Formats: sequence, C-alpha cells, structure tokens
Amino acid sequence: MPTLYEQLGGAPAVEAAVDLFYRKVLLDDRINGFFEGVDMDRQIAKQKSFLTMVFGGPVSYSGQDMRRAHAHLVARGLNDGHFDAVVENLGASLAELGVAAELINEVAALAETTRADVLGK
Repeated sequence: MPTLYEQLGGAPAVEAAVDLFYRKVLLDDRINGFFEGVDMDRQIAKQKSFLTMVFGGPVSYSGQDMRRAHAHLVARGLNDGHFDAVVENLGASLAELGVAAELINEVAALAETTRADVLGK
C-alpha cells in the first residue's frame, strides 16, 4: 500500500501544496497575524519537511515538537478557531491542486491528531 506521501504525489506535490497553503494563510485575516515578522522562507521549508514526514515520506524534520513550537502562539491567543482555519486552508490548497476528497480527509484527520499539542491542551 503506498504511503499518503506517495498517493499525494511525493515531493513535488508537497512543495506545491505548502506554497499554495501559505499564500492562502497570509491572505486569511483569521490567522495571518500569527505570521507577522516570521521568516516565511524558513517557515515554508520547515512545513514541507514536517508534512513530508507526517505523510510517510523521507524523514528530515528536525524542528521542535508541536507543543513547544506553538507555545508562543498559544500565549498570543491561538485557539480552536485558528486551528480550524489552518486545516481549512490546507484542505482548500489540496483541493485546488486536484487532490481527491478521500486523501484530503486523511490529511485533515492527521492534522486533527496534532490539535491538542498545537493548542497546548
């Protein structure tokens, strides 16, 4: 059985999805404030590496765990609504790239497994 990474299209698909995702995020007034002052090139590279790992691709992610990485954002008010907006933007990015609904649902389910840690619950 191919990994989710392979089903999505491997590195080119993850790269395209993350690039499109952050374009959407930076236009989304619900969440773009959390990215003010962020080195977006670095952020995009980390996200590509993280999603590659989560989707079952080659592991090269060496960033912090989700709880530590987002603690400063929780202190700034990061909440479930913001998390939902991120997942919504990721799903919309994948849909725009022609990813099948069942794979988008699988990605959303994976994202959901990180909610408690991202939100420091």
